[in-house]
Amino acid sequence: KVQLVESGGGSVQAGGSLRLSCTASRFPHDDATMGWYRQPPGSDCEMVSTITSDGAATYADSVKGRFTISRDKANTVYLQMSDLKFEDTAVYYCAADRFLVRVPDGECWTADFGYWGQGTQVTVSK
Repeated sequence: KVQLVESGGGSVQAGGSLRLSCTASRFPHDDATMGWYRQPPGSDCEMVSTITSDGAATYADSVKGRFTISRDKANTVYLQMSDLKFEDTAVYYCAADRFLVRVPDGECWTADFGYWGQGTQVTVSK
């Protein structure tokens, strides 16, 4: 069974930094893409960043220049978040699939594709 375990969430003041980590127990695909989504309070699920097995990364416009995604050969993906803003407050979810291009409708946890972690809370205070 594929399991994704996230860590690194927490509370920080605006302008601060946090680093999220997510480790996958195993993958059904050697070339799986990994990524991060988030669920802001009262808002729909958003795609934050993805990275392929070759290291090609994508970012939402709202986080470009502030967040950096990376992964190692042990199927661990990281999200370095800097210059955090109040609007970055959300539950952050790690996901993995052959391709990550879709965004779940509404709630991230209702995703009908890929493999997902349990979510980790990030709270940014003004």
